[in-house]
Amino acid sequence: MGNKNIHTVPLGNKWAVKKEGIKEPISTHNTKANAMQSAVVEAKKGHVEHVIHGKDGRIQDKDSYGKDPNPPKDTKH
Repeated sequence: MGNKNIHTVPLGNKWAVKKEGIKEPISTHNTKANAMQSAVVEAKKGHVEHVIHGKDGRIQDKDSYGKDPNPPKDTKH
């Protein structure tokens, strides 16, 4: 049941933190920033990816907090 990515998504006039495959949000927030803070905590706990969506629902960014299957090859930066 682990390994389900965490998403920050718009929900009406609020923002929600959701786990992939689960209909109900983990939490809801008045601002995207607050939702993202909560999502990072959840993603770190689960060692999964945090997927950030825009107001239109499209993916804007991703941050990985687990084992990256494609780690960067440049180890100097």
